[in-house]
Amino acid sequence: MTGHDPQPIEIDTSKPHPARMYDWFLGGKDNYPVDEQMAQQLLALDSRGRDMARVNRAFMHRATRWLAERGVRQFLDIGTGIPTEPNLHQIAQQTAPDARIVYCDNDPIVLAHAAALLRSTPEGATEYIQVDARRPEAILENAGKVLDFSRPIALSLLALLHFLDDEDGAAELVDRLVAQLPSGSYLVLSHTTGDFNPEGAAQASAMYKARGMTLRPRSHGELSAFFDGLELVEPGVTLSADWHPELGEVIDVPGDEPIPGYAGVARKP
Repeated sequence: MTGHDPQPIEIDTSKPHPARMYDWFLGGKDNYPVDEQMAQQLLALDSRGRDMARVNRAFMHRATRWLAERGVRQFLDIGTGIPTEPNLHQIAQQTAPDARIVYCDNDPIVLAHAAALLRSTPEGATEYIQVDARRPEAILENAGKVLDFSRPIALSLLALLHFLDDEDGAAELVDRLVAQLPSGSYLVLSHTTGDFNPEGAAQASAMYKARGMTLRPRSHGELSAFFDGLELVEPGVTLSADWHPELGEVIDVPGDEPIPGYAGVARKP
């Protein structure tokens, strides 16, 4: 593995971490009481937290499959999270055994489980790098050891940008990463929104802030702006559950209210 030191892994269990909370919502075991406590408080604001995580996961599967079926053979996934099967590389390599995948995350607990991210097909490759998303140059440098930046790459920022505020440089991060991708590459985004429940979203953001974290829900227009200069794949920026449901893994969610998350895929011309 690259991008990190072979030092003992130190996991901060004194405050919650988004990757571990996401793991809890998905029914995983790689989380701590502090993560469960905050996840439960978020469920009190919106009881569908688990459904949100599952819908986002299903979108990742469909988007990865769609890309692999259209010839994309390289994937850079930033904000990977704790492995849950099937992982992105397993979806991609089902269609394209020679696919090459680089995962990137900054949570030490993901590093502790990185072996699960590295079970590539013999024809392909997977790699994990331990780098903060706000260090795009370091990400690109390490990813370049596995991926060929002269050939198309699918850049996935799934459920990541809502943990970066505007003043933290969310737009600049996307621009700097996309600028290094060759023509024919793709940007894949998913993002939480307050469009359907502004009050609840504001309460959730305040809850994160009280714990020293950021939650920045964005509107449909704000998420769409990240795709400026790119060619959006039909149906454009849509509810995550509505992006090509014919590709499978549609999550059955009780009630008529939409799961408050948008997603989109766009091609770099």
